[in-house]
Amino acid sequence: MKTLSVSLLLVLFIWTVCVWADRGRQKRAWIIDSFTIEEENPGPFPYILGKIELERSYLVRYVLKGQGVDLEPKGILNIDKEGYVLVHGKVDFERFKVLKSTFEAINNSNTEVETRLGVHIKILDINDHAPEFQQTVYQVAVNESEPQGKEVLRVLATDGDDSSTNNGTFDLTIKSFTPKQDNVEFYIQQQKGQKYGTVYFRGCLDYEKAQTYTILVEAKDKGEKIQLSSTSTVIINIFDENNNLPGFSGKTGPGKVKERETEVEVLRLQVTDKDKRGSKAWKAKYTIHGDKREQFKIETDPNTNEGILTVVKQMDYEEQSYQNLSISVQNEIPYFSCKVKKQVPNAMWELNKIPQNSGMSVENLYNTIPVTIYVEDVNDPPVFTPSVKHVHIMENIAAGTSLATFTAKDMDGSHINTFKFVKGEDIDGWITVDAKTGLVSTNKILDRESPFGINGTYRATLYAVDDGVPPLTGTGTLFIHLNDENDNVPMLEVNTVNICLDKEPTVANIKAVDLDLPPHSSPFHYELLGDVKDKWRVEPTHGNTTIYFTHPNPPYTIPH
Repeated sequence: MKTLSVSLLLVLFIWTVCVWADRGRQKRAWIIDSFTIEEENPGPFPYILGKIELERSYLVRYVLKGQGVDLEPKGILNIDKEGYVLVHGKVDFERFKVLKSTFEAINNSNTEVETRLGVHIKILDINDHAPEFQQTVYQVAVNESEPQGKEVLRVLATDGDDSSTNNGTFDLTIKSFTPKQDNVEFYIQQQKGQKYGTVYFRGCLDYEKAQTYTILVEAKDKGEKIQLSSTSTVIINIFDENNNLPGFSGKTGPGKVKERETEVEVLRLQVTDKDKRGSKAWKAKYTIHGDKREQFKIETDPNTNEGILTVVKQMDYEEQSYQNLSISVQNEIPYFSCKVKKQVPNAMWELNKIPQNSGMSVENLYNTIPVTIYVEDVNDPPVFTPSVKHVHIMENIAAGTSLATFTAKDMDGSHINTFKFVKGEDIDGWITVDAKTGLVSTNKILDRESPFGINGTYRATLYAVDDGVPPLTGTGTLFIHLNDENDNVPMLEVNTVNICLDKEPTVANIKAVDLDLPPHSSPFHYELLGDVKDKWRVEPTHGNTTIYFTHPNPPYTIPH
């Protein structure tokens, strides 16, 4: 705090007191003047403030006590025997705004107090305090996408002088800010009588032009003789947002892929971006256009920000020898734009803006690059046409019977190969294959009830193997469906049945099976052979299952 010269007014409030002496004594009148003194008056001390004149006919002595004498602030005032009031030091308004003391006139003859007056000394403020900020340095962070007129922060200051006078009131102003640029301007607003001011900006913040602004804010009082001031520094750190779109700068890689290859990197796309490296405003996000078959994917390299184009589905040279695509690039967070159109004094500036997250379409602003991926022809395996055949024949046909002829073709456009037919899976050796023609014939008599068939169907495979390097193979499948013949006799499930004879009829279930299918199998006709009349019978005699009965009164004795 600076030490300043301040004016004070010492006012003595006097109450007139009528003092009566002993019998026959006349009334005495006291007349006390008003005095003026400056706060922080440098002296020299002591100096005479004034004199108290008395009309008296007897001897008295003067006493001054209370604040300024024997109470804090002690030793500032006293009164001599002649009635002169003396000042011995400075008084600080900020500590003592009123000094309350007592003046007494004491009779020398009997030490009685002839007069006692209450004296209030009002201390008037002078401008001896500069405004002080709550903080000498303020720091705040602001996104560069914030709109103009946005509150940046508030600064607070106080003044130790009397706030009801000009000495204790102050104005807040921005003295300077750096760096000085034509795209932004800072200003401060202070409501009347308020001790704080709010810092705002107009225009456009731009991280690429300035990452930090330093503002010097001044608080200056309105003192009449002298104005005192102090300053505070406001540091505004700008956070980068996405106000720069990435642009393509090159591409590397083969730009081609062998047919049928997948998960192969074919291109790397390079971009540049003026936003802060590593931030979401800098990180690129790529999109593929024209990939109807979804044969490609593109990912971002987290270290270089390159776009990595990869083949994810097999491509066939015979179907397409190249693929045209286009790749667009944007950032991970939405784009915004702010450009100053016109600076308007003491008002919001005219701007051309694309606000962030405004919903405005900005896809037409994204940079796009065309790319062509070429497909390299490689040796393709032969392809059966069709790859699966079904043959329906009767079982038990002779070995060497022709079943089907398979055909295959070479799909290569630039590698013309010859191929041969080879038997593949044939677990029970049912077929033979002609290597040149693809004719499939039976190798033996075929049995529908063979355990190697499933529900009368047998599966075999054959291969078409080309003479490429390396040789490649195509696969064909033959399903042989055998029609049933009555080539199996029915058989009882069990050949022996044990029963116990009793006075009552006894029964036993008898069941037959036949490996053939209807009508060459069930229902069966059952018949008992031998001497069975009136002894045994079966019911029913026609069906899948019969019941064997013993006669209730057998012609032989049943042991007990």
